[in-house]
Amino acid sequence: MSRVVHLSKIFTSPKLHNTKTVISAWTKKSHFHIQSCLYSSSKNNGNNKAGGDKSKEKDAIQTHPCSNPSQDTNKENSNLKLRQCKPLDINPLSSPVNCNSKIPSIKDCPTPNLMSEIPDPKCGYEEHDGKHRSRNKTIFLLGLLVVALTMGAVWFVSPLEYKTEKQTEKKETSKGKKKRAIIKTPANSKDIPKKVPYLLIGGGTASFSAFRAIKSSDPQAKVLVISNESFYPYMRPPLSKEIWFNDDKDSVKKLIFKQWNGSERSLFYEPDDFYVECKELMGSPNGGVAVARGWTITELDVVERKAYLDDGSVIEYEKCLLATGAKPKLSPVFQVAIADEKLSELVKTYRNVYDFEETLEMFNDSKSIAIIGGGFLGSELACAMARKDKKHSKRIYQLFPEAGNMGKILPEYLSFWTTEKVKAEGVYVLPQTEVVGVKTENNGLELTLNNGKTLTVDFAIVAVGVEPNTDLAPKSDLEVDPDLGGYLVNTELQARTDLYIAGDCACFYDPRLGRRRIEHHDHSVVTGRLAGENMTGARKPYLHQSMFWSDLGPDVGYEAIGIVDSTLPTVAVFAKATDKDSPKALVTATDEGIRSNIEQVPPECDKYLTEEQKAEAAESRKHSSVADKAEGEDFGKGVIFYLRNDIIVGIVLWNVFNRMSTARQVLKDQRKYEDLNEVAKLFNIHEE
Repeated sequence: MSRVVHLSKIFTSPKLHNTKTVISAWTKKSHFHIQSCLYSSSKNNGNNKAGGDKSKEKDAIQTHPCSNPSQDTNKENSNLKLRQCKPLDINPLSSPVNCNSKIPSIKDCPTPNLMSEIPDPKCGYEEHDGKHRSRNKTIFLLGLLVVALTMGAVWFVSPLEYKTEKQTEKKETSKGKKKRAIIKTPANSKDIPKKVPYLLIGGGTASFSAFRAIKSSDPQAKVLVISNESFYPYMRPPLSKEIWFNDDKDSVKKLIFKQWNGSERSLFYEPDDFYVECKELMGSPNGGVAVARGWTITELDVVERKAYLDDGSVIEYEKCLLATGAKPKLSPVFQVAIADEKLSELVKTYRNVYDFEETLEMFNDSKSIAIIGGGFLGSELACAMARKDKKHSKRIYQLFPEAGNMGKILPEYLSFWTTEKVKAEGVYVLPQTEVVGVKTENNGLELTLNNGKTLTVDFAIVAVGVEPNTDLAPKSDLEVDPDLGGYLVNTELQARTDLYIAGDCACFYDPRLGRRRIEHHDHSVVTGRLAGENMTGARKPYLHQSMFWSDLGPDVGYEAIGIVDSTLPTVAVFAKATDKDSPKALVTATDEGIRSNIEQVPPECDKYLTEEQKAEAAESRKHSSVADKAEGEDFGKGVIFYLRNDIIVGIVLWNVFNRMSTARQVLKDQRKYEDLNEVAKLFNIHEE
């Protein structure tokens, strides 16, 4: 028997178009009969005659350009007619049958899937796809055009934005800190002598005074100065006063300042050609002074007498002076503030030439400045800036916690009077005010005050004092005073054998007033000179009472000596000032702005002077100020005595000049006076 399985429904997929295949299989023992039946629709039977040749049959089997998937399958099957049926006997055990007919394979009869159910396109695919390609190509070209135009616009605009950004950055940088690199001279430590008779560490006033004393005692001495600044030794006092009044920009760049009488003077103690090159120092037959600028000593071996430079090289010495000076302090709120990079650019301290140059640039580009501190430096800077602002286009604020300017030094009534003088210079003084918060605001600073108000300025200068620079102490086994700071020294200014200390960083013992540390110009001059003399074998004790001075402009100034502390009891005697009683008048008469250089020696001390010193003292007395007869006391000029246990321990000479030697003698007496009016007469404040 045989059984026929019709698969017509399976192979009626549109992919076969008008050709339908029916496979009938007979199962008989091990033989299989496959009948390949080729059908065509009745529509095509008219065009193809039965029994035609194979080529005509092939032509009859063709694919329509467009399919019609909606056509009813059953109806289509009913029109199919058998055209050819040639059974093929395929016996797997017999030899292959050579048959011209193609045996269907899996490729010929693919398994239906979801893709096969998708209708074939009714029109040409190329035409349909071409339209989409054309549209996509147009969109792509338009996109490229937009991108090109955008990039072109960015390229055109970005230089303008960059330029604007650079201009803004330049403006902001001018307000901020302009870092000036320390220049090392010589550039290599191999040009610095490795062994010297005299080594001075620090390039300030104390070192300058010391090497002058050394050269005076030993004309052929070879002195090496190591300074961490890029400049030769210079004067610091004019940096907060006279140098601000020079309108000649070229002169200012050369650090030339005008004294109160209008005469010009260089900030440097000596011209450049006074010094010898470091590499030529030891070979110089007449000795000399060489300054290694921009270099730092990081450690001392006081036993082996060696000093170590910051690059590790070693300098051996016979005698050494430490005169490293002091560094500015910051109040706690500003210590926290400068941790922020932007804030650190707008918060400045003021100590050296670089600080002056940076502050001057920022001042010129700013409309408002805050000066924090009411002492010497803060008050001097406030007055100097206010006077420099001749057009009154800037607002200069001065903030301090005391009740008046220099409230820690002057008695309260005189402090109030001084504040009014500072205000008259054009300064906005805010006494009893502290800064409790700092933040950036519109490229400037917003200061939060203790009264709850805020103050916005372009930048701020913190002038709240200094602290001694004792960085060498830990590594060099040097002792520092725990209360006053500074290196502890004996009365000969010695810290260790062949090691001396002078200037702001020295904490010395005063036989009359106890252990002290002083931060003023005159103290640096005198201690430096004494240390230099002792380095050459003098062995002199330090018994000098150094003085200090401050000028609040050309019309108000004072000199002081001893312990001047507003917490001490004071007695003051004042007289009416004259035109001669002002810093400007003094400088006009003496042509000397450094007050410690014009001290007068009392006539009773002439017997202790050399002939040359007597001549200098006589010349100085010619210029002493003589006051008109007082018509009534005011604060124009006077003498303020500071008392401890009814003994005078400090004296302030208010607009009284060339009387410091008298004040020094009063302090030396260490006695109680019943009537201080009589003591005041020694200063000639009422003389005509």
